Amino acid sequence: MIAALIPARGGSKGVPRKNLRLLGGVPLIVHTIEAALSADCLAAVFVSTEDAEIRRVAESAGARVIERPHELAADETAALPVIRHALPIMDRALGKAVDVLVYLQATTPFRSATDIDATVALLDDPDAESAVSVVQVTRFHPFKLKRIVERRLQPYSEAEPEGIRRQDLPAAYVRNGGIYVSRRPTIEAGSLYGSDIRAHVMPEERSVEIDTELDFALAELIHARRSTQPAHV
Repeated sequence: MIAALIPARGGSKGVPRKNLRLLGGVPLIVHTIEAALSADCLAAVFVSTEDAEIRRVAESAGARVIERPHELAADETAALPVIRHALPIMDRALGKAVDVLVYLQATTPFRSATDIDATVALLDDPDAESAVSVVQVTRFHPFKLKRIVERRLQPYSEAEPEGIRRQDLPAAYVRNGGIYVSRRPTIEAGSLYGSDIRAHVMPEERSVEIDTELDFALAELIHARRSTQPAHV
């Protein structure tokens, strides 16, 4: 069985009450819930939260809610402990073990149901242990990253070929935070990824990840533009 888990704690430093902040008149978390509910591959959609208001909003949007302990809702809490807490509860609620977990962060609101289905489909290969959504790097290519050592600028990893044009740089990708798909044995072994990770490439516009007020302002601009564009038939 394939099911989704959306983490949504009440606290947020970069954008206060971020998961409930309105984007296009809709709470941020609802964008992710609606995409998940529209995906063909998912048997159920759960939200893990310690916050009563998030619980009400999530249930109203059609998600099932898991009560998260407050000790798993701190700023430094990683994803894996939240998932390990939620999985047995999901199993009991569904009456069947979740074999593949789809972890969806509300902070990437423009990922679509099609993106979710495409990422999960990458696990059709039995060798694949996980799959994640990524976006191609366009502005901060690894070749251009530097560090300062004793006041001297040095390559961070690989030396940048001098004079190379941006369009000639080899393609590089970064996780966009939108979709993480993991097999149950991979999670039980203590990892979200394992050693064989597949990638679903998403366009930059659908890869906006909201961590700061500036990110939210960009998301509002993108949402407004998408709202005025004619629907594709």
